[in-house]
Amino acid sequence: MKKILIASGNHNKITEINYALKDIPEIELLSLKYFGIKVEVTEDGDTLEKNSFKKAEEIFNIFKIPSLSDDSGLFVDAINGEPGIFSARYAGENASYEDNCNKLLLNLENIPSEKRDAYFETVICFYINKNEYYFFKGICKGKIISEFRGENGFGYDPLFIPDGHIKTFAEMPENEKNLISHRVNALKEFRNFLMANKNEYN
Repeated sequence: MKKILIASGNHNKITEINYALKDIPEIELLSLKYFGIKVEVTEDGDTLEKNSFKKAEEIFNIFKIPSLSDDSGLFVDAINGEPGIFSARYAGENASYEDNCNKLLLNLENIPSEKRDAYFETVICFYINKNEYYFFKGICKGKIISEFRGENGFGYDPLFIPDGHIKTFAEMPENEKNLISHRVNALKEFRNFLMANKNEYN
């Protein structure tokens, strides 16, 4: 059984990752909670790729287990791609999800609905060792609305309606969101990689 350590303490992310990869044979997913410790990694990279790599590398160096990390961001065209790589701390280092959403709404206050195009992007880094690591990307396009809708999900989910839908991510049940989200799209690419290569990494 090959082990993969999820380099995150975010319960929502871990749930999505477990859902996407749960039935791959000979793969055991572990989280930091399994070891009973919390690891804080400073996300100071200027791209999603650099942040996901840094987290995966640091966690691997501690536990010596192939590590899976992701970094995600919401990019809104009308405000030059904000909040982007700063999505998790848009309103400050210790900002809540609600704080970040409120800042986004404030910055979009004078932007009409037809110009609120946005997309979520996730970049996954799978770090096997210092000489072997891979990146997988997922995107979900949509629009930002002007008020909170829905109680599910996390982050900017109450403000984001994906293209082709009328509900926000936060109004969708988990199984519906898990068919189309940016993280799930990246995980599909990673899943395909694992299925093709699960006997080759160590």
